[in-house]
Amino acid sequence: MISKLATPLGSPTLAATAAQFRNRLPTQFRRCLPIYTAAIFLFLFIFNLNIFHSQVPPSGGLSAHRPTTGPAVQAYKPRAEFPRKIWQTWKVNPLRFEERDINTARSWVGKNPDWRYEVLTDDNDMKYVEWHFGPDGFNRPDIVNFYRDVKAAIVKADLLRYMIMYAEGGVYADIDVEALKPLSKFIPERYDQKDIDMIIGVEIDEPDWKNHPILGPKSRSFCQWTFMCKPQLPVMMRLIEQIMTWLNGVAKEQNVPLAEVKLDFDQIISGTGPSAFTEAIIKEMDATKEDPNMKIDWDMFHDLQESRIVSRVLVLTVEAFAAGQGHSDSGNHDARAALVRHHYHASNWPSRHPRYSHPAYGEVEKCNWNDECVNKWDKNVEAFSKMTEAEQKKIIAEKERERQEEEDRKKAEEEKQKKQREEEEKKKKEEEEKRRKEEEAKQAEKLKESDEKTGRDKDKAKEGEKKEEKKEEDKKQEEKKSGWFS
Repeated sequence: MISKLATPLGSPTLAATAAQFRNRLPTQFRRCLPIYTAAIFLFLFIFNLNIFHSQVPPSGGLSAHRPTTGPAVQAYKPRAEFPRKIWQTWKVNPLRFEERDINTARSWVGKNPDWRYEVLTDDNDMKYVEWHFGPDGFNRPDIVNFYRDVKAAIVKADLLRYMIMYAEGGVYADIDVEALKPLSKFIPERYDQKDIDMIIGVEIDEPDWKNHPILGPKSRSFCQWTFMCKPQLPVMMRLIEQIMTWLNGVAKEQNVPLAEVKLDFDQIISGTGPSAFTEAIIKEMDATKEDPNMKIDWDMFHDLQESRIVSRVLVLTVEAFAAGQGHSDSGNHDARAALVRHHYHASNWPSRHPRYSHPAYGEVEKCNWNDECVNKWDKNVEAFSKMTEAEQKKIIAEKERERQEEEDRKKAEEEKQKKQREEEEKKKKEEEEKRRKEEEAKQAEKLKESDEKTGRDKDKAKEGEKKEEKKEEDKKQEEKKSGWFS
């Protein structure tokens, strides 16, 4: 028993067989056999590892190209068509819309009956973000947490539209934007939508003021109250991340949490609004241009007379989305190129994020890009800066008095108009009441005449019946006299 255990192969028979087999193999092959065996085992190990990774997705059931943090690395695959989905965001759901919002919403649905329509609200926006950017979506907890922590309504509104367009695409429109034409008109017939990933329009085209300390950053921008996207456009993700980086930096500078960050009008415009939107798009156009010698900047879109495609982005003229502004040669809403009308009734966010207002001369934005007005404001501000403190106080007091007088005048005018409207409304109601009573009197008279006519008709009918009865009776009497019944 001990001798059997001492042999490597356990039994004399097996040892003899192994020896016989070994004598048939070349010595060099026998020496390399362990290396071949190890290589085979290594191959099988790697092969099985790949199988397990292909069968079991990473956390959240997502493909491995979706990062948990950092820039989006998902390769964009252009789609042939835009998703047929209309998106709007608002405080409440459509069943609770005011009449003005119902009217604008109906314009989109009515002109595009074959498109789906959805509104995200203050009650369901967080669930939407968690669904699409959480572990079962793009797996971006940093984006979800950032959106949850931000409290400024306008920042969330800007972020949400970019998230929607990245996640699902389609067309986005602010709640106070009315559709003037169907979405089939958004792409001119000379273009094929398979060559387009995004549709935007010029909003502000005032490059002469690009160096102005206040107006400069806002002087050249695309409109973001209406635009179209195909889903998963890299520029939308980069814009989201750009906003996150910027606002986190502002919070750090102010040494407060995200929820407590204070932002003025210009910070909103340049950080999350049209200026940020425009900067990201132009940067993306330049990064993806086919001709490396092409210079892509605002000069390509200044005084744009007809739409053009740049790096798969269709840029429409200012009349398309921003007609009737009173600047940027935007024309009016009767223009053939006008696609939407912005009513601005939901644009009250500047009250919470005020513009710069000079203590004496107020806001330069009130000039609405009028050259003469802006130049006058600039000269006044420059002259003010050279005055003594006493002179400045005097100017401020004068301007404050003028503003108060103007405010009182406007208030009196509004009161007058209000009283006039009330009187007109009262007169209108009185006239309506008078017409109603007259109509009721007419109806009563008609009813009376009808009743009288009906009575007369009934009397005639009865009289006719009596005559018929009498004729019948007379006939019987005649027959009786003639002997028929004798």
